[in-house]
Amino acid sequence: MPSNKSVSDAPITQFINCRILRDHQLQREDLWVRDGRILDPEKLFFDEQGYADKRVDCEGSIIAPGFIDVQINGGYGIDFSQASEDVVAGISFVAKKILEHGVTSFCPTLVTSPPAVYHKVPPTLEPRWEPLVLPQVKVHNGGAHGAGVLGFHLEGPFISLEKKGAHPEQFLRTFRSGGIEDVMEAYGSLDNVAMVTLAPELASSQSVVRELSKRGITVSLGHSVANLAQAEEAVKHGASFITHLFNAMLPFHHRDPGIVGLLTSDQVPAGRTVYYGMIADGIHTNPAALRIAHRAHPSGLVLVTDAITAMGLPPGRHTLGQQVIEIQGLNAYVAGTTTLCGSIATLDMCIRHFKQASGCSVEEALEAASLHPAQLLGISHKKGNLDYGSDADLVLLDDGLNVSATYISGDEVWRRGP
Repeated sequence: MPSNKSVSDAPITQFINCRILRDHQLQREDLWVRDGRILDPEKLFFDEQGYADKRVDCEGSIIAPGFIDVQINGGYGIDFSQASEDVVAGISFVAKKILEHGVTSFCPTLVTSPPAVYHKVPPTLEPRWEPLVLPQVKVHNGGAHGAGVLGFHLEGPFISLEKKGAHPEQFLRTFRSGGIEDVMEAYGSLDNVAMVTLAPELASSQSVVRELSKRGITVSLGHSVANLAQAEEAVKHGASFITHLFNAMLPFHHRDPGIVGLLTSDQVPAGRTVYYGMIADGIHTNPAALRIAHRAHPSGLVLVTDAITAMGLPPGRHTLGQQVIEIQGLNAYVAGTTTLCGSIATLDMCIRHFKQASGCSVEEALEAASLHPAQLLGISHKKGNLDYGSDADLVLLDDGLNVSATYISGDEVWRRGP
């Protein structure tokens, strides 16, 4: 039982000797936590006459909000799009491993897959094991067991054939019934879905964008040959994200900049922000392109890993959904081709590369992996910042932005060994 006189029985933790990221800058302040949330010390001192039960000496570390990865396909030998006898165990294994990279919440991402990965298909005459993925995983909070699941990111199958990248052609779909009916037919349900990536040039896509947005699902534009007008139309209907900017879309052209043009478009409705994902692994995006995007629209940049099965594994052949992929050095290709198919970078690695390549501030680099993804998903009232009342999902880092400890709801869930 806490010994202080505060109004709550929950113990109070005070993080001392730290620089905390708040209001877009690092500030030399203590951080107070109670009941899994960040506490206003003035309220504690003056209203409750309380004090700390436990002090954590951060030894000069930076404290940032926990990182959020909105596009991760797997890692450590686990492929989220590959049905297995225990899908939950696979996602939980990755959720536990990514704690050491400062990730406290994520969106497991499914690439274009056969119908049975999304939902039950009509039974055949032969009894067989049903390889479902989507219905097995529920949104849940993180903890010592691993990073929290914010909902699935469904990347495909409603994407462009020309820009399919590593997505298997035979499972691509169009909105042939005219809209949301096709979505429900493909996915079976939108429960536990946080984001859908689609190509806005597909016929009837705008009604789908509108309906998904109305249901609180983030709509992202990607794997697409859309021109700027089609992309702007999708944004007006509710789309708010661009999946891995520059990759799997038309290259920037001065007469029609395509989806890339959304970064400086004057057609984005007032009060709305278009966010865009960047794979800052040093391979998917040239540093000059990274700098162009960041300088054009810094407040929209969201760092993603787009990590695949092979993240954390040695070079060789692995799977991504229905494809065989090959790791050569830091590159991941569809086997036998030069088509990139996701990265093997971790989110903390992307943050460090982004800072070095863009010349941005430490604060900007950290917010691109915390505040911006939270704003994109509409959860910045509780995640992605260190405001009073927010969830105490924290990352402790040194000045080189190497992770030294990760906390979820104020509890330590990972710490680097001596």
